[in-house]
Parts: sequence; structure tokens; C-alpha cells
Amino acid sequence: RPCVRVLPFMTACAAALLAASGVAARPFVAVARRPGAGALLEVAHGRGRQAAAFAGPSLSLSLVQNRASSSRIRATVKTSPPSTDTSPPEPYDQTNRACGIVGKYDPVSFETPIYEWWERSGCFAPDAKHGEDNGRDPYVLPMPPPNVTGRLHMGHAIFVALQDVLARFHRMRGRPVLWTPGTDHAGIATQLQVEKRLLAEGTDRKTVGREKFLERVWEYKAEQGGHITRQLRSLGASADWSRERFTMDPELCESVTEAFVRLHDKGLVYRGEYMVNWAPLLQTAVSDLEVEYSEEEGKLYYFKYVLEGGDPDKDFIPVATTRPETIFGDTAVCVNPDDDRFRHLVGKRVMVPTMDRSIPVITDDYVDVEFGTGALKITPGHDPNDYAIGKRHDLPILNIMNRDGTMNAACGAKYDKMERFAAREMLWTDMEVLGLTIKAEPHMQRVPRSQRGGEVIEPLVSSQWFVKTEGMGKKALDAVKDGDITIVPKRFEKIWYNWLEDIHDW
Repeated sequence: RPCVRVLPFMTACAAALLAASGVAARPFVAVARRPGAGALLEVAHGRGRQAAAFAGPSLSLSLVQNRASSSRIRATVKTSPPSTDTSPPEPYDQTNRACGIVGKYDPVSFETPIYEWWERSGCFAPDAKHGEDNGRDPYVLPMPPPNVTGRLHMGHAIFVALQDVLARFHRMRGRPVLWTPGTDHAGIATQLQVEKRLLAEGTDRKTVGREKFLERVWEYKAEQGGHITRQLRSLGASADWSRERFTMDPELCESVTEAFVRLHDKGLVYRGEYMVNWAPLLQTAVSDLEVEYSEEEGKLYYFKYVLEGGDPDKDFIPVATTRPETIFGDTAVCVNPDDDRFRHLVGKRVMVPTMDRSIPVITDDYVDVEFGTGALKITPGHDPNDYAIGKRHDLPILNIMNRDGTMNAACGAKYDKMERFAAREMLWTDMEVLGLTIKAEPHMQRVPRSQRGGEVIEPLVSSQWFVKTEGMGKKALDAVKDGDITIVPKRFEKIWYNWLEDIHDW
């Protein structure tokens, strides 16, 4: 039983050529309609082993296959004399009604049954024996797995369009094609949704415990999973769904473990302490790609770093910050070595506000003399730039926050377990009482937020697993530079180079 497709006129002509030449891998019927030319019907059944022909008032197309060799095709196209029939063309609605199409075209009524028949008949399964018979190599595409609990968006539509074109093209060339579908467990996204449900029930994941929480996650997957694959089918994705996989399937988990161990044995995966993007709501580190920056109005706080043993009214270095709560983690005050205003203070020590602790005054070229006061507080444990400065100057790294975004005991008993933004206001008030504040003024700033949960990201140093990227990054750079990979449009090469030339372990 052939598959029926309604195609534009020239597309149907091309389909006839492909079918008669043995290129089409599956039987089909192509129906073309051309205004004023009537209906044109072409039938190609069984990989083009039959002759095919088009006929109509304004065009005739004949294709005859040389049975001795599927690669030798003779095609003739000729223009027929103009039709002498002066009767008006049959209205399209009458033609449609005769074909069973009544009223507005409803894709579901036609495309869904056709797709279901395709899948049921195994049209998307690779025919390896056919590939062996005609000497053609298999063509395999792994599907970028969408989130199992996700919904269709433009990104999915793009990859389905591109991969489906490739899959169908190579099938029509007679190659056995395997387009392997699957879904991703989407751990962070799923966790977020389940936690929202628990909060609505008046509880949270810590209260219900690990095992019960995992049960709820699997329940959510069973409830929400499957929508995305049905939507991909509605796009016409010709994947072999009999081979669909889920990233948490036991055999895939085994493969992940094997890959991880091999990478670790090669020194490409290692455990280390680095500055990460911490999402307090989800209590997990997120990649740079999962951090979104938004322009938001905040404040720039100016305050005094008083010299050790000095007079708070005159012996101080003015410093500005957008996050006063991180003062608890400061381990130095840094100035530009060419800034004459502070040259005489380099090497001296200043007192951390509200803390019985002194820190050194150091110099570094990173400091911008034009920003704020020209003096920079250094918090290596909670700022990526400060972390780099701290590494260069061998400064201690202090962690002042708990994983849930509250302050910890290093900030003192008064602030211990206080929410970070509440601590900001409390500390500023306490500093005002002590006469350590100068002013606070409105300031537009780029605020990093978690793409998943929306909360403000807290940079902190954490022990995590990392992938060594330097070698892989160089291979990717060389592939484009040597022409092995072509990026279209060419202007996007700049983004490629920016990512890979300034790469760090992931």
C-alpha cells in the first residue's frame, strides 16, 4: 500500500524522477495540483523498478529506467500544445470534496493517520539488507534528546527540520537510515517542578526525605513524560521510535559510568575546588550557559575601610560595593599601582567593618581607577574576579554563606542563618550606627539569575567535578581554522573563537 502525499507541482515531478531512478527507499504516491492544468498523478511503487509518467494539458514527463543499471536513467520533458478546452476549470472546492476534503483543511484528519501508518509499517526503520544489496553505507543520526517533561519550542522545531531533511534525503538515496530518538531526564527542570508541587502542599524535599522525593520525581515523569515525543511526531519526525531511549534507562546509566571512568583514567575529568555559579533555590551549581544577566536597578554603597589603629573620621580608604553582605568575606583591599591617591597606604592594614579582623592593602592592575572610589574590596570566596586576584596574591578564601543563600557562622552570631539580602540591610544599618558609611546611591547593574529557578546566582567556591577543556577546545578551533567545519553565516566564526579561545574547565 503506497503512502499518499499532496505536493507542489514541481516537487511531484522531482519525486517521479527519484522514484523511477531507484532513489526512493519507500513506495509512495505523489499527487500534484497545478492551477488550470487539472490533476497530475504519478505512481512509483517499489524503489523505482517501474516506469513512471506524468501527463497533463501543459506538460508531459516520461521516465524510463534502464533495468540493467539503476544509475542510468533516460528522461524526456516536452511541452504539449496549448489546450483547446475553453470550459472553466473545475473549482478546487469541488475537487477537494470529491477527494473527501470538506471545509477548512484539518491537518490532524490527514497527517496523523498517515504518520501513524508510516510508523506502524516500519517506514522509519533502517533496511540494512537493502544497504548491503546496493553497496550503500548506513547513515545514522542521534537525536539531541529533549527534556522528557518538556514541551515543543522553536529549538526542537529547528533540529527536527534539519535532521528530518537529512534522514529522508539519505533514505531516498537508498541508504539504510537510523535516526535514533530519545529524551533527557532534565534533572534540574524536573526537580524545580516537583519542588513547586511540594511547596503548594505545605512541605519541601528536605521534609519528605530523599527516597520519597525520588518517588515523586518518577511520578511526575510518568505523568508529564511523552508529550514532547508526541509533538515531535506531529512535526513529521521520521525517527525510528522503536529504538527510543531515556537517559536514565539502566543500560544508558551503565554507559555514562563507563565513559566517566575512562575520562577520569585519562585525566580529562577531575575533582577540584573552583568558583561556580551557585543557585541557592535549587542548591546546585549551574553552568555559565544557564545563567542569564538582567539590567536591574540596585545601589552602590560607599563605606570606610579604617586603617588599623586609625581615626574613623579621617584615617580610612573609601570603598564602594553593590553587595555589602560580602564584606564579611573580604580578605584584602586592592588599589591600582599607578593610583597616587592610595600609594602611601599600600602595605598597611585596614579593619573589616563590624569584625575584629584586619586585612592588607595590595595593588593589582585589574583595579579600575575610574570606577567607584578607585579602591576595591576583595572577596575571593564570592566573586569570580576577586577569586582570580586572590589566586594571584595568595589570599585566603572565606566562605560566608550556606548553600541555601543564608549567611553562616563566619559572619558572627547576629547574622548566622540570616537570609543574604536581609543581612545586607542589617549590616548597612549597623555600619551607619558605627559611623562607617559614606553614602548609598542608585546604580544600574547586571544581575546574574538562574535560568531555571530565577533566583540571583551566588558565586562561591565549591568542590565539583570538572572536565578539562583545553585540548578539546583546541581541536574544535583547528577544525574551523583548517576548513574541516564551515560555520554559516561566516560572521558567527567570531562567536566560535570567543568561546573556545577564552575557555576554562567545565
